[in-house]
Amino acid sequence: MLRVYGMSTSGNCHKVRMALEALERQYEWTEIDTVRGDTRTAQFLAMNPNGKAPVLEIEPGKYLPESNAILFYLAEGTPLLPDDRLARAHVLQWLFFEQYSHEPYIAVARFLRKFHPDPGTQRPLADSKMNGGYRALEVMENALKNAPFFVVDRYTIADIALYAYTHVADEGGFDLGRFPAVRAWLARVQTQPGYVGMPA
Repeated sequence: MLRVYGMSTSGNCHKVRMALEALERQYEWTEIDTVRGDTRTAQFLAMNPNGKAPVLEIEPGKYLPESNAILFYLAEGTPLLPDDRLARAHVLQWLFFEQYSHEPYIAVARFLRKFHPDPGTQRPLADSKMNGGYRALEVMENALKNAPFFVVDRYTIADIALYAYTHVADEGGFDLGRFPAVRAWLARVQTQPGYVGMPA
């Protein structure tokens, strides 16, 4: 039985839940509170020395951290990851984009505005994330203008990775009304078999 150690309101953790549900895999979920310091305990650090969620426990004592590595592991041999070599590389391209050009802006702005203990003091830092976040959304908009999904015209883990924080980008102050192709894509993701929403 797979077990996920994750925080339900985290996009990085939610993407793992989305993949498991889409693949109809059985799993157990252990809720982690990063604000409370759950990821800094000796027990958690033994699973992931980097002290971040999510972590996938594949079997007792065998752990895989990093959300997009988990997505790739789960999707191997399934329709969520293409067989074609170049298409697989394109999936990786979007996974790297999500972690380097998207998450550091959109997810961080969301955290600072919604989850930080004192959001008011973080407003200048959150505001500094807006330009980078809008650049990422523009890249996504252009990619989706003539395609239903990011790779091979079908739903893959590239979509799952990017959906997780994009669909709550408004909580970071981003106006998704400026991106009709992105909004249409978000709606398509929500119609996929096994789709599960993030808890409020």
